[in-house]
Order: sequence, then C-alpha cells, then structure tokens
Amino acid sequence: MRGKQTIRGMFQSMAVIGVVVAGIYMLVPHDENKDPIRTVDYRVELVTAQRAAPYPVAAPEGLGKGWRATSVTFERENAHAWHLGFLDPDDQYVAVEQSTAQSADKYVREVTHEAAKTERTRQVAGRTWQYWEGPKYDALVLTADGSTTVVTGTATPERLAEMAAALESEEPGGAGDGASAGPSAKPSAGS
Repeated sequence: MRGKQTIRGMFQSMAVIGVVVAGIYMLVPHDENKDPIRTVDYRVELVTAQRAAPYPVAAPEGLGKGWRATSVTFERENAHAWHLGFLDPDDQYVAVEQSTAQSADKYVREVTHEAAKTERTRQVAGRTWQYWEGPKYDALVLTADGSTTVVTGTATPERLAEMAAALESEEPGGAGDGASAGPSAKPSAGS
C-alpha cells in the first residue's frame, strides 16, 4: 500500500509542477512574429578598427532599405581581421571580411568556407574584383594596400556587388580627409 501512495504522490507533484510551469509560460510575453535576428550598431567597432588596422578598413555607406547589420568583430592579433555581417533585403547573408593574412587565397578559402577562384571578374565602382564560387558562399575578392577584402555570402552575385559598391574606407589610423571611394584609396591590380 505504501508503494502505491508514493507513486500517486509523485504524479500529484508532477501535475502541480506542470500547472505552475504552464502558468509561467502563459504569463511570459511571446511574439512569434518578431524577427529573431538582432541588428547591431557597428560604428564604435569601425572607428576602433580604422585606428588600429594598417589598411583602409571598409564599411558600407548608403545601402538601400532592408540591409541589416548582424555581426561585427575586429581581431588585431588575428592578422587585423575585420568582419562585418549583414542580412540583405532578401534575408540572405552578406559579409565584408578584411585581413592582412599572408596567404590571401588561404584566407579567402577560410572566410568563404572553401570557395574556389574562378576566371571571372566583376567591375564594381571602377575596380576589378575576382569572383570566387563555393558550395556554401560565393565571393568578390580584391587584394590591395597589403590587405585582402572579401565580400562573401549566400546572396546573389548582384547583392554581393551592391555591397562591394557601397564600401568606403578611411586611411589607417583615422588619418586623411575622410572616406574614400571603394574599399581602398589606392588603385588595385586585382588579385
């Protein structure tokens, strides 16, 4: 008889706990329509990177509506790696990656998840970008000023080019007269 009471007591306790948990769940506000992606303000990190990086750090200016910044990092100790992630108006991922990594091709493969260089190029804002194609991300790549700039993601080549065209950068250390057209103030020979 005592064993039956123990089991019955356990089920009663579980029922009480279940009612309490259900009540708490009902009291906590839920918005199923809310976008789970959090946007970030990258201005402080951009200024920090522009002061610390030995190359002109690129960030977009004047992107159209619907572009949302979702991630930002600058790792001085990791070849001055700059990362700025976005969702485009079609909710596709687009990232700007820059670094002084010695092996540009290895760096591009790393940030694009194994994309491969193609023979194709694309003119964007008067500069020739190398097109890379991959199983996960495609990319536009520009090597200049001792750094490699990669615009990569799941977005269409047109969206990647839109991001590349919007990139502006400031001379290293925050010097100079402000932003320059393209991700670098100097002309590029491509990669």
